[in-house]
Amino acid sequence: MIRCHLSRLMGERKLKISDVARQTGLNRNTVTLLYYERATRVDLDAIDRLCTLFNVSVGDLFEHVPGNASQAD
Repeated sequence: MIRCHLSRLMGERKLKISDVARQTGLNRNTVTLLYYERATRVDLDAIDRLCTLFNVSVGDLFEHVPGNASQAD
């Protein structure tokens, strides 16, 4: 399973979904899906924009957790 730490990063910086969407140019729905860890596919450009905004590496934004997606539910 892949975990997305967008909600943590946003919380640390007190940013709203609308703030991230506006600052990155990403669709609000894309940011929302990542925030709630419901995204099944993520465009490389979206990852790049988020890493740039938060000044983090891909490994800080995403984490691989052993197990499968059905265990997360």
